[in-house]
Amino acid sequence: MSDTVVLEVRHMNSFYKDPGQKRQQVLKDVSFVVHQGEILGLVGESGCGKSTLSKAILGFVKDYEGEIIHHTKNPQMVFQDPFSSLNPGKKIGWILEEPLRHNSRAGKAERRQQVENMIERVGLTRDYLERYPRELSGGQRQRVSIAISLIQGSRFIIADEPVSALDVTIQKQIMELMISLQEEMGLSYLFISHDLNVIYQMCDRVIVMKDGQIVEEGEIEEVYSHPKHPYTKQLLESSMEW
Repeated sequence: MSDTVVLEVRHMNSFYKDPGQKRQQVLKDVSFVVHQGEILGLVGESGCGKSTLSKAILGFVKDYEGEIIHHTKNPQMVFQDPFSSLNPGKKIGWILEEPLRHNSRAGKAERRQQVENMIERVGLTRDYLERYPRELSGGQRQRVSIAISLIQGSRFIIADEPVSALDVTIQKQIMELMISLQEEMGLSYLFISHDLNVIYQMCDRVIVMKDGQIVEEGEIEEVYSHPKHPYTKQLLESSMEW
């Protein structure tokens, strides 16, 4: 892990309006950094603010206070359900090439070569480029989603529950792929999950969130072996496979 920082979040507070138009706070004084080449885990139960944080980092949530500072270009996201983010009426090749058509000066032949190289990089053969999303399994669609996140050259990826919808065998394959790509390409991940076993297998450091606040942060081995906050201890006791 490098000392170089790819993302800084400083004293972030985020809000939303409830049905009565009352402003409710979601995130409370959240601060952390992601280093180049690091996999930082973000763990907490549903509703603790994990997804709101990831959307704010990518600019989808505007109602917040504090600072989000990017030190790398074009951060991307890998979603829990890639099927919802893949155009069902287009083939995988077209979907992969789409961001290049808008954001690259490469010609058609060069774009096609980039697409073919990327689909193979995520462990699929070129014939998958001629298939529709509905013709792929969940694991194969997640591989495509990872390819989309990387094809524009992004080196910082936010992965929001990327394996939670997959069975255990496919989870392992996708995690191994993500780690392999991270090592090969020097990627940095903010890896979000409610599953402490997944976080333990994937991450270098971990942030524990509860009710919109960071209650614990540290190296993965230290936090799992010597948790300091009662909530962290509670999470670990309820998930002892690690």
